[in-house]
Amino acid sequence: MAILNVTPDSFSDGGKFFSIDDALRQAEQFIKEGAEILDIGGESTRPNSEKVSVEEEIRRVVPIIEAIAKRFDVPISVDTSKSEVAENAVEVGAEIVNDISGLRFDERIAEVAAKTNSGLILMNLRGEFETMHKQKPVENILREVSTGFRQSIEKAASFGVKRENITLDVGIGFSKTFEQNLELIAKLNLLCADFADFPMLVGTSRKSFIGKILDDSPTDQRLQGSLASAAIAVWNGANIVRVHDVKATVDMLKVIDKIKGEL
Repeated sequence: MAILNVTPDSFSDGGKFFSIDDALRQAEQFIKEGAEILDIGGESTRPNSEKVSVEEEIRRVVPIIEAIAKRFDVPISVDTSKSEVAENAVEVGAEIVNDISGLRFDERIAEVAAKTNSGLILMNLRGEFETMHKQKPVENILREVSTGFRQSIEKAASFGVKRENITLDVGIGFSKTFEQNLELIAKLNLLCADFADFPMLVGTSRKSFIGKILDDSPTDQRLQGSLASAAIAVWNGANIVRVHDVKATVDMLKVIDKIKGEL
């Protein structure tokens, strides 16, 4: 899953793909490099980011999703926690709704997904938009994520979302400590076993915990750390990795597939 942010302030690529032409060029490049899903978002969720209005988020993402859907035959995911944005995005070609809140911020996203038979990604976090990066750490992060997953799945089912349309995301970097991010990647196999009916998505690409390990390296110098963390996540059961660096990740995944094939 390739990350395509159409925002002015995302932590790694904010402002780079704000126009339709720039977004189309980047989408084409990602697809050439092997991306199987394009994840398009119009609201930054980095620490200290500001919430944008429904109207502004629609203005940012819908024309670009429509243009990409007309030009390329690749599944498009809209990264949003607003049901109105999700609805408008699906109308013009998005096939997946990627909700970082796991239906906490706006449960009507599940209604949109059920009505349109769209894929639904449910990520784990705690708190609200303004406080999700300021939560006090829980004692047992695996239990916390597991409980959150069950609540999100139950809520999605109550709106009629099919189980086979749901994907789970452990939410690396969201309301977790540095140590808990590492623990979730190291012990992802336990969560994958507990939720074996659902594909597992992991997004570690260029995140701050990698920078911390690598002597506070800036976002554009975290490729090796991103690849290492994604490789471990995939080895431990992740089915989808959400990344900025598609070609390098695809190459890494080819190697993992060959090695795993010998087990």
